Amino acid sequence: MQFWLGASFVPTDQFTELARVAERCGIHTLTLSDHIFYADFDSPYPYSDTGAPRWNADTHWPDVWVTIGAMAAVTSTLRFAPNVYIAPARDLFTVAKQVSTAAVLSGDRVTFGVGVGWCKEEFLQTGQDFHTRGRRLDEMIPALRRLWAGGTVEHHGTHFDFGPLSICPVPAAPVPFFVGGDSEAALRRAARLGDGWIGNRIYTEEQLDAVLADLRRYLQEYGRPQDALEIIAPLAVMPDADTYRRFADKGVTGTMAAPWWLATPQEKERYGKATLALKTATLERFAEEVIAKLDR
Repeated sequence: MQFWLGASFVPTDQFTELARVAERCGIHTLTLSDHIFYADFDSPYPYSDTGAPRWNADTHWPDVWVTIGAMAAVTSTLRFAPNVYIAPARDLFTVAKQVSTAAVLSGDRVTFGVGVGWCKEEFLQTGQDFHTRGRRLDEMIPALRRLWAGGTVEHHGTHFDFGPLSICPVPAAPVPFFVGGDSEAALRRAARLGDGWIGNRIYTEEQLDAVLADLRRYLQEYGRPQDALEIIAPLAVMPDADTYRRFADKGVTGTMAAPWWLATPQEKERYGKATLALKTATLERFAEEVIAKLDR
């Protein structure tokens, strides 16, 4: 079982030291989320009962690729992934250049978590069509794979038309695509085009079983092996090695955790509620009580 660290809402100045701690504690991948700006959105946030986002104008949303570059410079084995990057809110070549550069600088420690996004306002301000975002992402994924393979590339599709051209630098190894989201369109995209799937909410066992059944059905429909996808699922369970082993038997290859969200009252009183010290203490406890036991 891989342990991915969900580092959304972390203050920007904590990321480099948090990456060091995560690597030391046996975290496989550190993830951070993507938003361009905050506004009084008309678009409803799909993961709250009220439609209002769970953050405010003071919440940090550092640029994903700049932050990954900084964290990669102070680590050697930890992997990094956006959870998820709204690629169709950007033009194809901006995405291609940012991700390829981060992959090269990190020594191929980047997983590309992608999604279509919900915030129409961000697409409006970046000049991208909100209504074609799913179709453009479907075309973007294979185009990016070809660009990152190196050499001269051309592409003549519905939404992108370019070449012959090349970009440099390119990664030494293929960048894995992990598709986020649990709508039918997202699950089908993962089964058809992805190397993995990332859940975008905390799942009960029953909810996850339904998602896994859909993914298995779509993989069969698209003629891909049942083990073609890595499955990264945030789980609505208390951290426990035996529980994680049971989910691994279901085909889950990794889970998402942010141990400081389960800090004890004593830890909060000792270290403070949003401090790097609290994150460090809870990560170290998680490594000792869960990760180490799972490795035995």
